[in-house]
Amino acid sequence: MTTPLRWGIIGTGGIAHTFAHGLAQTDDVVSAVGSRSQESAEAFGAEFDVPGRYGSYQSVVEDPAVDVVYVATPHPMHCENALLALKNGKPVLVEKPFTMTADEARELVSVARTENLFLMEAMWTRFLPHVIAVRELLAKGVLGDIVSVEADHGQWFEKDPNFRLFAPELGGGALLDLGVYPVSFASMVLGTPKSVTANVTPAFTGVDATTSMLFGYEGGAQAILTCTLLARSETRASIVGTDGRIEILGDFYAPTSFILKLRDGDSELFEFSTQGRGLHYQAIEVARCIRAGELESASMPLDESISIMETMEKVLRFL
Repeated sequence: MTTPLRWGIIGTGGIAHTFAHGLAQTDDVVSAVGSRSQESAEAFGAEFDVPGRYGSYQSVVEDPAVDVVYVATPHPMHCENALLALKNGKPVLVEKPFTMTADEARELVSVARTENLFLMEAMWTRFLPHVIAVRELLAKGVLGDIVSVEADHGQWFEKDPNFRLFAPELGGGALLDLGVYPVSFASMVLGTPKSVTANVTPAFTGVDATTSMLFGYEGGAQAILTCTLLARSETRASIVGTDGRIEILGDFYAPTSFILKLRDGDSELFEFSTQGRGLHYQAIEVARCIRAGELESASMPLDESISIMETMEKVLRFL
């Protein structure tokens, strides 16, 4: 039997809870959790039966019972917290967006490579069964030449200046939290865009509230992407090629199904059996890579995470 991988979680917010629930569907365990308050760490530890409960992040990365660290803190803390783990010899899975800036992303990747440690952005969508199937169809050339990619991610949030998505100091805005999914999806299909155009409507706090993007690529393909904090959208995605198209049913970024429609009129529904929210798939990939001695995942490469941050920086210049 493979020895369970022992996770240390930095942060005790909503995504940390979702990840811990997902990890329960694997053979691995949460062995430590760190928060800025001991009380929060104790509550999280009691909920998930975590033995190591710390009122600091430093204690998590220094715990010898931690094999890998998951960074689940607010966006502006991702780089600092991931660096803390890397510099203490721990492999890291860091929540998306990878960092706040491309410079931070480059710094993280440089340190991980210097230290010969595994690092990955937690774009959990990449590892869901329907996305794996989509990539297999693309690799086979079923759609022919790709003409366009469309994706949207809109959620409604009450206009509260203290809520993290409206708070500039917490890395708020539609793009970094919601738009990262469509941007990463387009990157997965088409790579780094040659041109970036955007129309951005600011929220009352100055962060982007609604952002529409048009990316152009070598060869003529385009991506049309939108995100908003102001309304619940269909959250669907499609890939259109010369020989057919794939329509991913909402929510495209979570476990779902898709339809393949060929130019000759044939169509096929692809459905998948998944458990829970689906974050455990990325945890399984992290464990696989670490056990195999791989320093990054081929499904979410580090250079691509840097490229995605560079693209989002270009979009935010339109704010």
